[in-house]
Amino acid sequence: MRMSIAIRSVLAALPVALVLGSPSAGSMSEQVPQTPEALGARLFFDVNLSANRTQACASCHNPDYGFADPRGMASPGDDGVSLGDRNAPTASYAALIPTFHRGEDGEWIGGQFLDGRAATLEDQAAGPPLNPIEMGMPDRASVVARLREDPVYMAAFPALYGRGVLDDAEAGYTAMTRAIAAFERTEMFAPFDSKYDRWLRGEAELTQEEELGRLLFFSEQFTNCAECHKLAETEMDPAETFTDHSYHNIGTPENRTLREMNGVPLGTIDGGLFDNPGVDDPAQRGKFRTPTLRNVAVTAPYMHNGVFQDLRTVILFYNTYNTKSQARKINPETGEPFGPPPVPETVSLEQLEIGPALDDQRIDALVAFLETLTDARYEDLLD
Repeated sequence: MRMSIAIRSVLAALPVALVLGSPSAGSMSEQVPQTPEALGARLFFDVNLSANRTQACASCHNPDYGFADPRGMASPGDDGVSLGDRNAPTASYAALIPTFHRGEDGEWIGGQFLDGRAATLEDQAAGPPLNPIEMGMPDRASVVARLREDPVYMAAFPALYGRGVLDDAEAGYTAMTRAIAAFERTEMFAPFDSKYDRWLRGEAELTQEEELGRLLFFSEQFTNCAECHKLAETEMDPAETFTDHSYHNIGTPENRTLREMNGVPLGTIDGGLFDNPGVDDPAQRGKFRTPTLRNVAVTAPYMHNGVFQDLRTVILFYNTYNTKSQARKINPETGEPFGPPPVPETVSLEQLEIGPALDDQRIDALVAFLETLTDARYEDLLD
């Protein structure tokens, strides 16, 4: 993906009022962003903010693929060698994730990253540039120095965030994260225009299979889907995010293939929520934030470690908690039984064991319904 082309296409999709600026001065060959959203869009695609100038936010959150990373189970780093141990979550609808906090029941909710270690979008945007296996910059001052190299940024940042903002490493870096977060809060990331949304508005019809899947998904008797993947009190809510932003250990097996690639020793436990610096309760070990199901059909691979390649496999995995058939406990992608949970003592069995086992018709119907949650711009990817 050529970043200059990508920037133009994204800016073209933003509301005109966010983009228009005065003609650029001096050697600048483009207009200066006049809003935080437009500036954030430019930053989102800027590979110069990585150590070797090869990686941008969009590298792992590609807007052509649901703001996820289609390149594999985990994202490669700017150094061309590093490979992470977690699958990059979609950035679509991420602006609707609440700030990391405890709910009324004392359980953790929200936060960015799969373990909630970034409380807000701004906090999340601050992480990747300084992560040695991601964008690899040594410190905030180095990132701001890269910003100062660009005459467009030298004009835009002071205009939006105050004179001299790029003269101070902390102030400049904070302004950068604010702009990226502003871009991520635009409608481009959360358009609510899927077939499901159009059906809610009376603009589309669901097929019989999709309707069966919808009824099963929201059922309190036949599936456990809505236990964690429903936020609103009514199933007809037009702003449903298909996640309650809670944390659970669902027993996702180790991704041995990924670990043979990235060098992480087999058997290493990813503590999930327990690895969050703000959490010290061992009962949270192995729990990960429940992701949105919007665009799930086009953002493979799945689970926090990218262990499953197909959406149907994910549902078959959930079904292992309900079926007594050993044949239904085989991973179709490997031909072997699904692996054991790495942290068995914290698996959310109370939620996972709700409902009877599913037959193929119901599994296929759930997949069909989940496909209706795909934003309109990505519907061609379903083919």
